Formats: sequence, C-alpha cells, structure tokens
Amino acid sequence: MNLSIILSMAGGLGLFLYGMRIMSDSIEKVAGAKLREILERLTTNRFMSIFVGIIFTAVIQSSSACTVMVVSFVNSGLMTLTQAAGVIFGANIGTTVTALLVSFRLEKAAPVILLLGVLVVMFCKKQKVSRWGEVIIGFGVLFMGLSTMSGAMEGMKDSPTVLHMFESLQSPFLAVLLGTVLTAVIQSSSVTVSIMVLLANQGLLSMEIGMYIILGCNIGACTSAVLASLNGKKDAKRAAAIHLLFNMIGMVIFFVIFMFDVHRIVEVLTVISGDNMGRVIAYAHTLIKILQVIIMMPFIKGIVKLTYLFVPGDDRKVGYRDSYQLKYIGEKVVLNPATAVVEAIKELDRMASLADENLNRAMNALITLEPEEIEEVREVEKNIDYLSHEITQYLVKINQTTLPIEDLKNIGALFHAVNDIERIGDHAENIADAAEHRIETGVEFSKEAQRELGEMMDMVNTILRFSIEMFVKSTEDHMEDVQHLEEAIDEKEKELQQAHITRLSNNECSPEAGALFSDIVSGLERVADHAVNIAFANNYGEAG
Repeated sequence: MNLSIILSMAGGLGLFLYGMRIMSDSIEKVAGAKLREILERLTTNRFMSIFVGIIFTAVIQSSSACTVMVVSFVNSGLMTLTQAAGVIFGANIGTTVTALLVSFRLEKAAPVILLLGVLVVMFCKKQKVSRWGEVIIGFGVLFMGLSTMSGAMEGMKDSPTVLHMFESLQSPFLAVLLGTVLTAVIQSSSVTVSIMVLLANQGLLSMEIGMYIILGCNIGACTSAVLASLNGKKDAKRAAAIHLLFNMIGMVIFFVIFMFDVHRIVEVLTVISGDNMGRVIAYAHTLIKILQVIIMMPFIKGIVKLTYLFVPGDDRKVGYRDSYQLKYIGEKVVLNPATAVVEAIKELDRMASLADENLNRAMNALITLEPEEIEEVREVEKNIDYLSHEITQYLVKINQTTLPIEDLKNIGALFHAVNDIERIGDHAENIADAAEHRIETGVEFSKEAQRELGEMMDMVNTILRFSIEMFVKSTEDHMEDVQHLEEAIDEKEKELQQAHITRLSNNECSPEAGALFSDIVSGLERVADHAVNIAFANNYGEAG
C-alpha cells in the first residue's frame, strides 16, 4: 500500500470527522434549546423516552452528544435515571442513521450539498438560517470525506498487504476488541461503522467478522459518556453506566447468537440488501440496536437498579443554607453547552431563595433584636456573595462556548439577574445593621410602625415570589401582578414615609427611629425594584 493511499485515507477520515463535528455543533447551536425542551418535557414514560432518544440522535447525528447531554441532565436533577435510560436506549437506535445514509452512497452529491451550504452561509443574513447553512456544509464535508476514503479504498484492493491483513482477522474476540478500540479512539460508532460500510463495498471486509466488529463499536461508543460523567455526581455516573450496561449486555447476547450461526444471519441480510455488502453492515448495525432495545426495554428498572451496585451511595445534599457550595454548577458538574444555561438558572434560583429567606430573617431580627439572627444574616450574605461571584464566573465561561442561539440571548439576562439578587442580599444586610443599631442605641419602633413594615414586607415577599418564578420558568403569567404590585409598593412607600412624618410632628416617635424607619422603607421599595428587574430580565436580554 503506497503513501498516497494512506494520505487519501487520512485526509478523507479527517474530512468525515470534521464534517460530522460541524453538523452536530451547528444543529446544537440552532436547535439545541428546542431539543433540550423536548428532552425535558417528552420523557414522561419509557416508550416516549426511547422515541425522543431516536429522533434526537437521528437529528444531531451523534449518540455521544445525546448521551453526554443526558448525563448532564441527570447530574443537574432535570431528568431521572429511568427517563435517562429510555433516552439512551433510543439514542442507540438513532445513531445507526449515519451508516444507513452512507450505505446509499450519497457521496456523489457531496459537491452540490457543500455548494448549497456555502451559498446559504454567504448570502443569508439571518443568523438562524446561516446556522442551518453550516449544518448543510457539515453534511457536504462529511460526504466529501466519504468520497475521498472510498477512492482510497479502491486502491487498497490491489495491495497484498492490506488483503492479507483483513484475511488474517478471523478471531471474533479480536474483532470485538478492534471495534471497541477504534471507536473509543474516534469517539463515534457512526464513524467506525461508516468506514466498515465503505470497506464492505470494496470487498475488503468479511461480513461475518464485520458483525463482531459492530458489537465492539457499540462498546467503544460508551467512552464519551463515561468520560463526561467522571467529574459528575453519582447519578451522572449511573447514567453513563446505563449506557455501558446496555451495550455490554447487548454485546454478550449477540455474540452468543453469532457464534451459533452468523453465516445464516449474513445470508438473510444479503438477500434483504440486494447483495449490497455495505448495506449488509448498515442493516446489521440497525437491526442489532433495535433488537437490543426490544429485548432490554422490559428490564429498564432492573438495569437502573443494577447501576447502584457499580456506583453505590449518595451525594451529600446541598441545601439552600449550605455555605460556599455550588449545587448545579462547578467542579462536580458536567459542562455541556446545551444544558449550561439551565444549570445556571437552577443555581440562580437557589441563590434567590437564599436572598429572599435572608431578607425575611433580617426583618424579623429588626423586631426581635436577636443577636444570633443578625449574625446569621451576615453569614448568609457572605454565602450569597460567594454564589454571585461563582455564577458570574460560570456565565463568563459558558459564554465562550458554542451555546445554542436561544441560550445566547439569555446570557445577558442571567448577568443582570445575578446582580439584582446580590443587591437584594445587600439590602437584607442593611436591615440587619439597622437591627444592630437599635440594640446599641435603644431606638424603639411603635406598634403602628411595626405593623406598617409588616404590611410592606408582605407585598415585597409576593412580588419577589412572582418575579423569581417568571424568570426561572421564563413565563409571563404574573406580568400584570408584578406591574400592579410595583405600583402598589411605590404608593405604600410614599404612604409610610408620610405616616412617619406625621408621627414625628405629633412627637409619637424619636427622630432616630424616624430616620431608621425611613431608610428601611426606602430599602424595601428598592428590593421591589430589583424584583421587577428580575421579572423582566429575559425581555431585556432579548432586546440586548
């Protein structure tokens, strides 16, 4: 085999891998948010989960990308292990689409596909349309790579060295090992099986040995998910284990079946494919995956339970009050661009709950004058500041990755929301300072003043609850409520400021108490303003 054939093979493989990468990344950018939403909403039962996994993987042309996203979802608590198992099962069927397309020899249309994609990117100004153009370019590059490899393989037929190498591969165990290693290195069973399709088309690959290589490819395809789960939580590791167990058990089942009569299976597939050897490989890959799912679907819950033997124990629960710890983002979380924004929002929701709780703690301390509560307000505020810094750093980090277009629009909103929540925490600390000042100076609040502060705090609690819900769920359900509450709180502030002036005039409270009361009322009104900013942050993000 001469150097030109080796270089052609290497160049073709490079184009194929790069085309698949462009196509997969571009689809995630243009439709990642929608696909993620489908994964979240339509995985309520095992049948739907499997169907979603098939469609998802067929669209993005990568079971690795799908399973890594599922691992990330499980890690963030957005998906249960049973739901994840269904999606992973479906993804294993969806991944066979690439080899099926390759078996129909679409590489002849590659130049036209590539030109179409380039024209779309060059002349379409809309970002979303341009992204679809990149998908088409990826598709074209992928098939250009196939065309190059196919041409190189024609030359291999005349090489005694190559023929001897393939003829010497007779051991089923070595064939499984070869498929495992190649796929683990390439990180895509679709690519490995597609290369096998090309080899079969040139008559270089024994169909019987090809069956065993396919089984190895299925094992090697688990590498991406396993690697992605290593820094994740225990449930993320279990999700990766589901993928590995599915393919390991499937490999054992079909290895035994093939050992009995693989020749007969090849004969039947040859008849079905019309003597097209490339399609025999592609059809075998698809059939193995479909039968695996049918055989193992009734045992999904059992497979999930089995993962607890491999990954025992539970992660320590991180609650709202845990100091200086991240729950949804950070070192122990799988970073996946398609789910990064969802994880940031969940961490931000946790931070908002801390700030809201601390505000109420500070108001309670203002009346009870408990030193322990004042100190706790300050400790929690430090935790809020920590979360603010870490979430902001995480947003900067993910903003530099290939986020879906819809998520990119929300990054600005997230930065604003983090800042507003942090400022709410600052107001809680200011109220705690006021409580400490009351202890030191003996300033008294009248019963009327306490009642008025309680009424205003109730209104602030309500607007905060509505605003956080609007932001986290990206809904407009409480838009009118928030707008009316903002107006009512503004009016309430004016009313209370006037009431305290009246009390001062009637000598019903001291100037020190009046000044403190005025500052707290103004602070609560500003908290309401921050709540409004949070409620409408998504709108500002889109506008920006």
